[in-house]
Amino acid sequence: MRKKALFVIGVALVAAIGIVVIQTSRFYPILFQLLFNREIQLKRENNNINILLLGTGGGKHEGPDLTDIIIFASISLSKNKVVLVSIPRDLWVPDLKAKINSAYAFGNSKRENGGLALIKSVAAKTLNQTVDYAVRIDFNGFVKAVDLVGGLDVNVERAFDDFEYPIEGREDDLCGNKEEDLKMLATASSQLEAFPCRYAHIHFDKVMQHMNGETALQFVRSRHAQGDEGTDFARSKRQEKVIAAFKDKIFALETLLNPVKVIGLYSTLKESIDTNIRQEEIDDFVRLGQKMEDAGIRSVVLDYGDEKEKIPGLLVNPSISNEYGNQWVLIPRIGNGNFSEIQKYVECEIKVGNCPIAN
Repeated sequence: MRKKALFVIGVALVAAIGIVVIQTSRFYPILFQLLFNREIQLKRENNNINILLLGTGGGKHEGPDLTDIIIFASISLSKNKVVLVSIPRDLWVPDLKAKINSAYAFGNSKRENGGLALIKSVAAKTLNQTVDYAVRIDFNGFVKAVDLVGGLDVNVERAFDDFEYPIEGREDDLCGNKEEDLKMLATASSQLEAFPCRYAHIHFDKVMQHMNGETALQFVRSRHAQGDEGTDFARSKRQEKVIAAFKDKIFALETLLNPVKVIGLYSTLKESIDTNIRQEEIDDFVRLGQKMEDAGIRSVVLDYGDEKEKIPGLLVNPSISNEYGNQWVLIPRIGNGNFSEIQKYVECEIKVGNCPIAN
């Protein structure tokens, strides 16, 4: 499928802008350079530029440094195509003795700026792919940035309800229960039943709609939607839609050529972004966006498939046990820690595309 917007580059560009101390006299020469310097000199592996996109809760969210969104993007200049691989946050990584969504937080706890280095290493080993660049943005910064550019127009293809959307700041609310009741509540069939005040009911109609920052965040974060929208695949597609719309707003001339908006984006995002993109690479990302504007995009999701639709997956959900820290996790279907089948599949998608998964 051909798509007009290449959202991966848009996110990377926003991150790049966010690491520069924006001044008008320093920003406009970058635009000037775009007219004369046409060669893209970004790091790449076998002519592909690989980027890891991460979304964290930040602020008062439970586990502020846990990566709720993990997307590996491989951009092929020669084939004019992008392959997006959504990695589930619950994927168990034996080397970490934890889920992959804890790698960024664990790395930061060990040393300053260690989060990006560790999650890049873990993702590279899991997929057997080089990770050239990584961008982490927290949700608070995302909400503010969306509002700053005037909101986003997003086509909601299927209506859905989610009765378990977490309310920020109420993660530990007892909802009127007493401390001595907590042990009994642990046996409840769901957290919603035990602690209903921690969750909100969100609803989206099937319609093209203009979303502010908070609404866009709900749209991409929803994990417990009823029906088809409750799958990891559907969630990945929603994330793609929102970031694509965000990319379009960032690349619009009224944003790029408006110093007030550019400086505002920097001020908004400087505390919300972590990336290894260097200042001198900003113009390369802009040119990359221009060059890949009509690129074909292939989205794949690493998941456990759909038994009802007889769609096989590469992952399984093992029984809760001490081996997995007594947590609900996903592991490769061919064995815990054996990512070889996943690696072959990702490699095939990058080089060939539309690769089948054997039953």
